Amino acid sequence: MPGLRREEVALLAGVSTDYYTRLEQGRRITPSATVLNAVARALDLDAAGRAHLGHLVGSETTARPRGVPTVQRVRPGLYQLLEALDGSPALVLGRRADILASNPLARALLTDFERLRPGERNYARWMFLAGEARERVLDWDVQARAVVESLRFDVGNHPDDRAAQELIGELRQRCPEFRDWWQEHRVYQRTFGSKRFRHPVVGDLTVDYETLTLPGDPDQTRFVYTTEAGSPSRAAMDLLIAWTLMSSRPTPGG
Repeated sequence: MPGLRREEVALLAGVSTDYYTRLEQGRRITPSATVLNAVARALDLDAAGRAHLGHLVGSETTARPRGVPTVQRVRPGLYQLLEALDGSPALVLGRRADILASNPLARALLTDFERLRPGERNYARWMFLAGEARERVLDWDVQARAVVESLRFDVGNHPDDRAAQELIGELRQRCPEFRDWWQEHRVYQRTFGSKRFRHPVVGDLTVDYETLTLPGDPDQTRFVYTTEAGSPSRAAMDLLIAWTLMSSRPTPGG
């Protein structure tokens, strides 16, 4: 809880102040699940915060993966699934918010990630470094902060991911908002919610999103955006669908 001193957290968790201090400082101790749960309750952590705490202290109950593959690949069937969702923007994010796959409607709503260089196909990079994102995402500060909190959770889960550390270093250097929010050490996993956009072609629309962790690869998450039936946002989405189809048609003689 904000404002609690070490002594108070230790008392609430039922451990000594010295033990809690060593735990907080990352000393070489391996707390039991009971102790971790007690500390999490004392700090009033949610599920994501509890998991992040386990990652930070290297708890055996939340074993860290050894090594991080440098490349993530999306299986062919998943590409087909994204393409089949032709009425809803959908994309797959991997570790450190890398864009692994997206359907045409997602690229029309956000940006054409496929036209970016492979190293730049990252949702966090787009959100913080692309002026387009600040213009297109109406609730930019809310969504950008959510990206920071999710990224910190991911880094806690993969502390040896060098690419993630390089990304964070670049964002801290180039974006004051990222630097300030990163220093808050907040973690959160948003599995659903809504976002507001101002699209240059179809105008303002609000989308709801759901996230689905893919079986067989917990480091890949599918995001699907939908709109309420009969709403102005649905009408805007239908217009975006029509515009996307028209834009994808080959030009005569091309």
